[in-house]
Amino acid sequence: MIRAGRVDKVRTLADLAAQQGLSLGRYQVVKPYAEEGFPAPISSEGARTLLFDADQVDAYLAGAPVPELPSTDSDEDLLDRSEAAAELGVALTGWSAYKKRPALADHKVTVAGVEHWPRGIIRAYRNARDSRPATGGRPKNAGDQIPRDQLLKLAAPLLDADPAITAARVTETLGVHRDTAQRALTHLRASRIADRLAADPTLTPQQAAAELGYPAGQVRTAVHQALTELRARAAGAYLATVTAALREAGLTDTPTAPDVEQIRGTLWAAVPLTPEAPTAALVWEDGQGWRTATRRLHPYTAPGSHPLLPGSTEPRPTDLLAALTA
Repeated sequence: MIRAGRVDKVRTLADLAAQQGLSLGRYQVVKPYAEEGFPAPISSEGARTLLFDADQVDAYLAGAPVPELPSTDSDEDLLDRSEAAAELGVALTGWSAYKKRPALADHKVTVAGVEHWPRGIIRAYRNARDSRPATGGRPKNAGDQIPRDQLLKLAAPLLDADPAITAARVTETLGVHRDTAQRALTHLRASRIADRLAADPTLTPQQAAAELGYPAGQVRTAVHQALTELRARAAGAYLATVTAALREAGLTDTPTAPDVEQIRGTLWAAVPLTPEAPTAALVWEDGQGWRTATRRLHPYTAPGSHPLLPGSTEPRPTDLLAALTA
């Protein structure tokens, strides 16, 4: 996360490379930022774009003690999508739908090409959502007793100790709303099922869940989310190669692969193109392939688009470039 008041301290890999007199490509090959002792990224674990704090990097390069960053949470902290999803208590694959809601979308802050949201906005949205009356829901003003960004870290050991743990038990132990506990368990189980399937593709999702000790009656939603997570991971790798090819051809200035979003059960991604490109953006839909978009903003719903290479769901970057520039 970007701690409150430190947006101007954010540095990207390109900034670090320039600071050390290297090209970005060379810097990513030698990877001095991976050396022992180099300040850890301030971006979340697994983030596609690594961000660093300037004061920490400058101190390290000068051989001085690396200063600690503020440890107290603030409403002005900026959270990336993984952190925002954890704060809200939803699975990462579900965040793509939440972030489009005006109460969140209107407060999005893009730093170094990475989307962020203020912690206070996420909390306000969460509290408003959770205060709505619902059958079996939490009474109004009965707040959770722990911060949402700590929930997964606290729930994970409980799941490790008892793979069949119920949401009611998590609620009793952690003092959170039962719906919050259920979302946390589903998120954790889905992620671990996906990891197990990635490690052993011969398993069915149900077999992976059984190996992990998850009762069949508790994992229906987790299995669905795990399969979606696997598709998103695979798509991310493919989209990275396409984005790199578009960038090399000068057709996009997007530094990393676009986020894979889930909309109405389908995975989507969009790559905004430069003004010199023959179209405003390219949109990829899982199982359908690529099509053009006539605008960079909200490209999924842009009118006047047309498919590229119909019938090919994941064409080679070279073939896609040829079709785009034909």
